[in-house]
Amino acid sequence: MITTLACTFAIAVAVQAQPPLSPPETATVSLSGKTITIKYGAPSMRGRKIMGEVVPYDKVWRTGANTATSFDTQANLRIGSASVPAGSYTLYTLPGPSSWMLIINKQNGQWGTVYNQDQDLVRIPMKSATLSSPQEKMSISFENTKGTTTELHIRWENADESVPIAAQ
Repeated sequence: MITTLACTFAIAVAVQAQPPLSPPETATVSLSGKTITIKYGAPSMRGRKIMGEVVPYDKVWRTGANTATSFDTQANLRIGSASVPAGSYTLYTLPGPSSWMLIINKQNGQWGTVYNQDQDLVRIPMKSATLSSPQEKMSISFENTKGTTTELHIRWENADESVPIAAQ
């Protein structure tokens, strides 16, 4: 009995010691003294074909792994041509073979695959570019930040999807 418990404990410790397959990540930027934060699970390719397969085209994607990707902003924003009031949201995307849409959804706190289109605040076209070499781990970042503006980038495999953001 003690040997069985010791083995069970050793297995539990070994499982807990392994890093998660899709570790939690955070992207943060400050515009006009107000913070924008995105929290997401960062999956890896692990030898898989991602775009069009793991991430199917023309279907809403949770844009990460595990819990839904949270999007919190202290500032009123203009994302692309859409207005997004300060608040807490979920970020989804609608990937396509040649273009993507960024979806800001009013739900929050749900598991990543729980999506309700009736809760969409806005859908915003993204600029698509191709990476020169595949990116193993999915990332979300803010780049080219200047004063009240930044760019949101979502990258994975060969995709680099971006959209401009400005504090209002």
